[in-house]
Amino acid sequence: MQRLKSRPQFQAVLAGSILARTSHFALHRVALSARRDSDACQTLFAVDDVWLGAMVPKRWARRAVTRNIIKRQVYTVTQEFESSLSHAAHVVRLRSGFDRQHFVSATSDALKAAVRAELQQLFAMAAKRPMLRLEQA
Repeated sequence: MQRLKSRPQFQAVLAGSILARTSHFALHRVALSARRDSDACQTLFAVDDVWLGAMVPKRWARRAVTRNIIKRQVYTVTQEFESSLSHAAHVVRLRSGFDRQHFVSATSDALKAAVRAELQQLFAMAAKRPMLRLEQA
């Protein structure tokens, strides 16, 4: 599995389709074959593999500790589902914040468990949905 690192890579994936949604997360995907048409896109995704990035905006997770915990959970859960993901570029985006009154500590086990459970649900939904022909072309 390759990790997205540059801003143009993230922008290219976010311009693609939303594959699955939960109450806190969205999974974006763009097929690598669709990006092979232009020379600029070939340099973005040089290796034909599963690409993954995590976006945790400061708007939804104010503390850096919380953002890091969520990103670590994203990459850990993705390893479990790597075999079911297609060779495409994926971005997991936090789209709403977790209630700070319910999860008081930024590094609580309850927060980690809640994030992990929701990410497993997100990837399970994505695994059920095959890549559409429009995304492949």
